[in-house]
Amino acid sequence: MIQSLRRNLSIYSAVAEMAAKTRLAYNMWVWADFVVTIVSMIVFVYFWRAVYAGTATLGGLPLSQTISYILLARLLSPLVETRTIFFFGFMIRQGQIAVELTRPLDMQLRIMVETFAELLVFLVQRLPLFLLAWLFFGMRLPTNPALWAVFFISLVLGQGVIFLFDWMFACLAFYVTETWGLSVVRVGVGSFFSGALLPLAMMPGWLQNIAAAMPFAQALSVPVSFLSGISTVADAPRLWLIQIAWLLALLLLSRIVFIISVRKVTVQGG
Repeated sequence: MIQSLRRNLSIYSAVAEMAAKTRLAYNMWVWADFVVTIVSMIVFVYFWRAVYAGTATLGGLPLSQTISYILLARLLSPLVETRTIFFFGFMIRQGQIAVELTRPLDMQLRIMVETFAELLVFLVQRLPLFLLAWLFFGMRLPTNPALWAVFFISLVLGQGVIFLFDWMFACLAFYVTETWGLSVVRVGVGSFFSGALLPLAMMPGWLQNIAAAMPFAQALSVPVSFLSGISTVADAPRLWLIQIAWLLALLLLSRIVFIISVRKVTVQGG
């Protein structure tokens, strides 16, 4: 059993290493993303300054706290703008899904390992933008190490939640012939209800209830709330429990949905 565990650890470590190297290989994409993110931060900062021109607080948040939240949300927004269903659709159209299903590895676990390896590289690549936001755009970051610790734990849990939801949603690719439209809908809904565009505290109560019933906020709004001062270290156990509940429920559902959906797979040309 120990030898099997070591072998699996070695295999998935190699998978993670390859995923990290693949992400680092696309330098032009990284620089283009830097430019787009900087422009996005400028637009959002001036927009919210204009919104606050006639008021001191919105949704109980002062301007400085909203700016910090929005900048953090813009920096981390790619984490909820995933297109797993588009990836599934591509594999099915190209026939690659047959190769994936015959590999001696758990497909879901392998792609999850790749996702978390890419998450680590993404955070490292984002450090210069964090520095720019702090120096020039007024983003305030906590000095309490405990807040950073609960943020990273919440971020990892949230990424697990959104990965499993996207895996389940991507199973629709087995039933449709075109996934681009579904991918666009997923990104739009995810961006809005994750709190990537505005703090959820500013939404009407009924919209907040809808957001709470969806997994998107667990991936962005909940982790960012720690660094922006909306949530405290004392709130962490309660928020972690909610994220863990989402994680366990979606883990079970995603496995069941995939097992059922994969029976529908057809590869073009055969």
